[in-house]
Amino acid sequence: MFKTQAESEEFLRGFLPELEETPSIREVVLCPPFTNLNVMSKYLHGSRVGLGAQNVHWAENGAYTGEIAAPMLLEIGVRYVIIGHSERRQYFGETDETVNLRLKAAQNYGLTPILCVGETKQQRDAGETEKLISYQLKHDLVDVDQTKLVIAYEPIWAIGTGDTCESAEANRVIGLIRSQLTNDKVPIQYGGSVKPNNIDEIMAQSEIDGVLVGGASLEPESFARIVNYQ
Repeated sequence: MFKTQAESEEFLRGFLPELEETPSIREVVLCPPFTNLNVMSKYLHGSRVGLGAQNVHWAENGAYTGEIAAPMLLEIGVRYVIIGHSERRQYFGETDETVNLRLKAAQNYGLTPILCVGETKQQRDAGETEKLISYQLKHDLVDVDQTKLVIAYEPIWAIGTGDTCESAEANRVIGLIRSQLTNDKVPIQYGGSVKPNNIDEIMAQSEIDGVLVGGASLEPESFARIVNYQ
């Protein structure tokens, strides 16, 4: 929940020129708050940057005050949507059942969902990481097309806490996630305090295909350094 429309435009003016030397194979997607999607869609038209939303409802329309439907996102050029983010699960009552409904709705309308899974510090300390993530994948991915999917591993305990998930450990867990999919080509991202000073090491790992970036994406120079990892 950052940036007004004016601030988003200012961000793009600083960010887009930084991508001129970025390898074309790298896919860049920005997922701003709903109020910024329309202005950013117009600004990004014709650029190499895709547009994503931070959530989507499972119904096409209806009495769901405060929710946004897939057709509303498609109309303004949105192509991706984050689903099941740890903050949605923690603060807003998101369950594996509702995550599954949102995933299927997104795909039914041609949106590519970015499914977030991951454990809390309490769950990790209890040795439940593998069990929890396996449970999330089993229930979240029921009847979901794994050829039109991105997954992000979020070690919740490493987001904004000062604790860090070692790159090798992130790689191990992402390998575990991949082993439980029917399509081992699903892009799997890492999302836990990704910063300019650790991106090169993260992206050197064999199982990690990309990153889901939080706070470090708010400044053009910081996010550009992440996009332009070495």
